[in-house]
Amino acid sequence: MGEKVGTKFQNVKGTRDFYPEDMRVRNWIADAWRRVSLRNGFEEYDAPIFEYLDLFTIKSGQEIAEQLFNFTDRGGRSLAIRPEITPSLARMVNAKIHTLPRPIKWFSIPRLCRAENPQKGRLREFFQWNIDIIGEDSVLADAECVFTCVDFLREIGLTPEDVKVRIGSRPLVLAHLRAGGVAEDKLETFLLLIDKRPKVPPEAFEALCEKEGVTKEQMRLFDEFDRLHDNGRGAAPNEQVAPHLAQVDALFTHLEQMGVAEYCVRDFHVVRGLAYYTGIVYEVFDASSSLRALAGGGRYDNLLEVLGGPKVGATGFGMGDVVLGILLDEKGRIPAEIRAGELDYFVIDADEGLLGEVLKAVGALRARGLSADYCCARRGNAGKQLKEANRRNAARALLVRADGLAVKDLRTGEQRELASLDDL
Repeated sequence: MGEKVGTKFQNVKGTRDFYPEDMRVRNWIADAWRRVSLRNGFEEYDAPIFEYLDLFTIKSGQEIAEQLFNFTDRGGRSLAIRPEITPSLARMVNAKIHTLPRPIKWFSIPRLCRAENPQKGRLREFFQWNIDIIGEDSVLADAECVFTCVDFLREIGLTPEDVKVRIGSRPLVLAHLRAGGVAEDKLETFLLLIDKRPKVPPEAFEALCEKEGVTKEQMRLFDEFDRLHDNGRGAAPNEQVAPHLAQVDALFTHLEQMGVAEYCVRDFHVVRGLAYYTGIVYEVFDASSSLRALAGGGRYDNLLEVLGGPKVGATGFGMGDVVLGILLDEKGRIPAEIRAGELDYFVIDADEGLLGEVLKAVGALRARGLSADYCCARRGNAGKQLKEANRRNAARALLVRADGLAVKDLRTGEQRELASLDDL
């Protein structure tokens, strides 16, 4: 249970041990993240695993200190283990803002830690894929980020029937509420109610509204708002909303042109919890919405300025590995060979006294970039070594005999003789 029991230690609650089969899956996901990022024109960066605590409190408020692991170092400095990497990204860009060519298209795959209450889909330590574009105000940058997200989902075999990117607009929602007469000090309350509306029954939602002091007249705002939730172009209910709706329409036009619109739907219930989002926002859910969000992001044009830099357009998203792993397991999308691992060759000495020849063969195979292994114990006959080769999921066995070599395909059982290693 992640605690010390007697003299035996277990992993800390909310963290994971990665045994070799788990590492293979983790690397398969990370390799796909990296492959997709690079082919979409993003460059990789990284940052320290801990930063000054102020970097996070300035962005998200002092209350964030309770949601992350923070400590005081020997010099009396208040530091925090990073719960996200976007503030580090903004700090790094601000440091070289006048020399970095724009737009800045960067990605990272950091290990992050949050002081969470662990539950399904939420752990204290996890890996997250981050995609960001800085220095571009156009909705094309938002389209690039959404496309890259969908490109990864396709890469690992998830279809539009499996997942949906739910796209909203924070300023659209705020404009709609202001036009409807909602006071500034009540906006955040209404945003929370909008977020909850699709998640609770109508009676429960009405009770929530009554508890928060929402009038019957204000309730109509939610109904008007819902009429924008089709997947075609909607009509703006008022002129304040119209320009923001036009932005969403433009985004969907770009996504249609890029061939990924079938993965995306309008959903203006998506407002994202962090107030630093300034424009289009989105979250990725499994189609049935039975799990937490797989990914989330949007436009954050004020962050660099808040952290001491100039006002620069920025947009991006993060995707964690925890919910993604659960969904891939449920859908059976992780290839069996990834979990099992694979060797190109397992080298077997079929006769006594051939260790030297086995080592030569192993060395030669590895020098050619092939994965190769053998039995170090030297206690098994050829039959036992073949069983070990199959246990290791080797594609082929190289049989070293006193009178020559043979290679056996362990998938088909076909075997052929070799005059020398050069024949491989």
